Amino acid sequence: MDLLRVEHICKTYGSGEAAVHALKDVTFSVPKGEFVAIVGESGSGKSTLLNMIGALDTPTSGEVFINEKNTFAMKEKALTIFRRRNIGFIFQAFNLIPELSVEQNIIFPVLLDHQQPNKRYLNELLEVLGLAERHAHLPSQLSGGQQQRVAIGRALMTRPALVLADEPTGNLDSQNSSEVLALLKETARKYEQTVIMITHNPAIAHTADRIFQVSDGVLTDLGGCRE
Repeated sequence: MDLLRVEHICKTYGSGEAAVHALKDVTFSVPKGEFVAIVGESGSGKSTLLNMIGALDTPTSGEVFINEKNTFAMKEKALTIFRRRNIGFIFQAFNLIPELSVEQNIIFPVLLDHQQPNKRYLNELLEVLGLAERHAHLPSQLSGGQQQRVAIGRALMTRPALVLADEPTGNLDSQNSSEVLALLKETARKYEQTVIMITHNPAIAHTADRIFQVSDGVLTDLGGCRE
């Protein structure tokens, strides 16, 4: 079953001679549980595509379906709630709240949704992420790799069906990059989540189940990487 369907997405900024066609008739689908890498040069349209999938931006035309729900057919309030409960975001810059502890950062999306955090699941995440001993630390007391682990935990806390990762290893050294990537794949398998990750690193891309390339707003499916 396809968890994600992107149908004929186009995105144009500006008009007339100044128009920039960031995405051009992009169509693809991703089944539940697949780990997909999106590659492309800076300005190719891959981040724009990720924003469309995550409903952070509106396409000029086309549709995005997550679990058969047409996200762009929803009203703003309903879309905000759907996005919060069904999509987890991991950013290159971590985007942690500096005044909050590791545990508080992880449970923040749940509190934002006016829900009570599942303490057992939180403790499980802290163990899996290797953060149990640092649950009370502030972001400033953590290494870059540890901060990214917190960001992964925050993305997973709502048990989203879809995780979108924008250059999640971009600010990390090679060792931390490998550890974070392995952790992201492990948690995706453990919690049966679909992951779409943007990366500039070919070696990282080739650990995915499938690679998409975006060039001048056009998406090409490069196929699977596994034997």
